[in-house]
Amino acid sequence: MREICYNCLRPVNMCFCKYMQPFDPGVKFVLLMHPKEAKHQRTGTGRMAHVGILNSEIIVGIDFTQNKRVCQLLADPQYFPVLMYPGDDAWNAKKEGLKAEIGNKKLLVFIIDSTWFCSKKMIRLSTNIMSLPKISFYGKYESIFTFKREPQPEYISTIESCYYLIKELQEVEIVDKAINPECLMTAFKAMIKLQLQMENDRIDGKLPNSHATDSKYTTKKEIPKFLDE
Repeated sequence: MREICYNCLRPVNMCFCKYMQPFDPGVKFVLLMHPKEAKHQRTGTGRMAHVGILNSEIIVGIDFTQNKRVCQLLADPQYFPVLMYPGDDAWNAKKEGLKAEIGNKKLLVFIIDSTWFCSKKMIRLSTNIMSLPKISFYGKYESIFTFKREPQPEYISTIESCYYLIKELQEVEIVDKAINPECLMTAFKAMIKLQLQMENDRIDGKLPNSHATDSKYTTKKEIPKFLDE
């Protein structure tokens, strides 16, 4: 049996905790994680974001309408709750009035952490979450998650969503500019490179197949060199 890191719940040889310098952005992130994401995704980034962001939470489920913890958070007067979700009516850091709207409350950001296919059911059932004000980005971003296919390049991972939102909120001083969220991307990049290297090692016969379909994939992947390295 492989030894597991009980912080990130990954095998010790794939643990990313050494790259993390956990920080508190002054925003509470709550990751609404689909059960499949919680149980089966070896490369899911929600748990990685949770390890890096202090005071964040993971709540597993599909329908959060009657979820005790979600309802508790929504009823807590210290928070200004929003859902990270795109749309013309969504707030962003450049939309006038966001800081005033939040006022003296702490921003509480719910993020749906699931595949795009599974998230549709979560969105449909969780009417309490979908009724919240929305928040999104003003910038255009493309994911660096090169080995995981998404419907569109602009569909970014959970950890990238947290990182870019923090960076944009720093611009309008909703998040302290002294906060350094770079550990999120450092750990994410390290995970990408490690995952690709292990896939190449499997193709070279250095590692055994771990899935029945692995033998179909025989083309080695290029290990990215990121611009800031």
